Amino acid sequence: MNEVKPPKKPLLYYYGIALLLLLLFQFLAMPMISQARIRTVDYNTFVSMVEEGNVGSAEIQEQENRILFTDKDNTAIYKTAMVPDSDLTQRLLDAGVSTNGVEVEQTSLLGDILSWVIPIAIFIALGQFMSRKMMDRMGGPNALSFGKSNAKVYVKSSEGIRFSDVAGEDEAKENLQEIVNYLHNPEKYREIGASMPKGILLVGPPGTGKTMLAKAVAGEANVPFFSMSGSEFVEMFVGMGASKVRDLFKQAKEKAPCIVFIDEIDAIGKKRDGQIGGNDEREQTLNQLLTEMDGFEGNTGVIILAATNRPESLDPALTRPGRFDRRVPVELPDLKGREEILRVHAKKIKVAEDVDFEKVARMASGASGAELANIVNEAALRAVRDGRRFATQADLEESIEVVIAGYQKKNAILTDQEKKIVAYHEIGHALVAARQSHSAPVQKITIVPRTSGALGYTMQVEEGNHYLMSQEEIENKIATYTGGRAAEEVVFGSVTTGASNDIEQATKLARAMITRYGMSKDFGMVAMETVTNQYLGGDASLSCSAETQARIDKAVVDLVGRQHEKALAILREDREKLDQLANYLYEKETITGEEFMAILNG
Repeated sequence: MNEVKPPKKPLLYYYGIALLLLLLFQFLAMPMISQARIRTVDYNTFVSMVEEGNVGSAEIQEQENRILFTDKDNTAIYKTAMVPDSDLTQRLLDAGVSTNGVEVEQTSLLGDILSWVIPIAIFIALGQFMSRKMMDRMGGPNALSFGKSNAKVYVKSSEGIRFSDVAGEDEAKENLQEIVNYLHNPEKYREIGASMPKGILLVGPPGTGKTMLAKAVAGEANVPFFSMSGSEFVEMFVGMGASKVRDLFKQAKEKAPCIVFIDEIDAIGKKRDGQIGGNDEREQTLNQLLTEMDGFEGNTGVIILAATNRPESLDPALTRPGRFDRRVPVELPDLKGREEILRVHAKKIKVAEDVDFEKVARMASGASGAELANIVNEAALRAVRDGRRFATQADLEESIEVVIAGYQKKNAILTDQEKKIVAYHEIGHALVAARQSHSAPVQKITIVPRTSGALGYTMQVEEGNHYLMSQEEIENKIATYTGGRAAEEVVFGSVTTGASNDIEQATKLARAMITRYGMSKDFGMVAMETVTNQYLGGDASLSCSAETQARIDKAVVDLVGRQHEKALAILREDREKLDQLANYLYEKETITGEEFMAILNG
């Protein structure tokens, strides 16, 4: 459990404390120091000292009812209480005692020294304290060590991550196993003249386990592992990033054989565009990294691993052979991989013996390793909330829905009419999908609102791995997306805002068919769209003239319109089943695919 830290106080708070200490010193400590050196005598002694000529100066303080006076040499200070004495002034004048109103000096050499030393000491202590505070905020004692790398070092450990802890990435592990073998027995490779790649680039979507794979290589090879993020090289001072690169490789060569892992390398490895006013610091850091990877100094035994989900943005000089020689894709896991990942994470919690991990893996199509880990954890949390000591199949299936659509909104109360519209909408999707060939079977239909904003959804689950989609399958999928809106039109004769996400998905698929997949007779096998950031959402941009864009828009509208008409025809023909299924869903709120098919075929 993370410790809850108190909020950080502003600098004014500490300066206020310092000022308060100085005021206390001035008004309390200094008077006490001064008073400690004043000797108290009785009035008769004062008179005797005056008559004997042993008083140098005197000050009569009527308000304080006292007399301060010094000895003849002005080295000692005395005080006495005033008594009624009309001859006092004349006696002082006769004795030659100075009473010209000059205040008797009450300080001493020690007081003068302390009045200077103590404030300076307070401010020095305050400066040291503030310096430590600033270093803590900037990242610890290394914050002001400019040019030094802050790489985290994972030394050899018997409890480190191994390949057995990473599931669903068999091809990536096979590629990286060669690195482990080389670090264990480099002579076997040198005998034949083979050299290991200097750099290995792990590319893939977020959450697929790139960092974990890098740690697993170090764990299997049992060698030191230097880990650093690309953003940590970027400094506010020009040249500091390059200095950090030099320091990192210097440390690595001292620990060789070892592995250096740079996460999110695209932070420093972006293409150099040569524009004036660019980030010179980033370019210098990249140039230094390229120089270190060239091997001019013989970085023997130092293997560089890097991870990114934007490989297309990397500089060509960084990805050429001789630097990052090998690219290892770390893709989203397939059905078998998802099942293996679920089993690995399920070892960390208590699960029921009858859990069907294959079914859960099929329902979690397209999930990354991190999302699967989250699904397993959500299942465990749900079991605890329900008072069970182990997670069941229902917990895992519900946790998939939580990850996909969010938690159930228990406080969302739909009106009768809204609930009926949502029921017909979802049954419209399911019925159109069931009446078409090449469509995934319906797994579940619900009209329980979710925190993502969905008022209901229809879950379809593929039977196995699906890598290719035919034109007919895509068109059927578009028709299924339009089935919800079509059901509203058939039954209620009006439409609602509930189909917004369906329209977006249908339009996206139709546009991809025409601009990317070459499934249009008007345009043929010509790419009209370019996809960028394939691992970060796959944004697309049209690369054609304005006239062609207008023709594409018309083709998309026509394609979606044809599939919408097909959905309307299916629902009008099956109106009886549509009403029967919608009423059943309205009553139950959630039904399974088996219940749906039993009524449909009954």
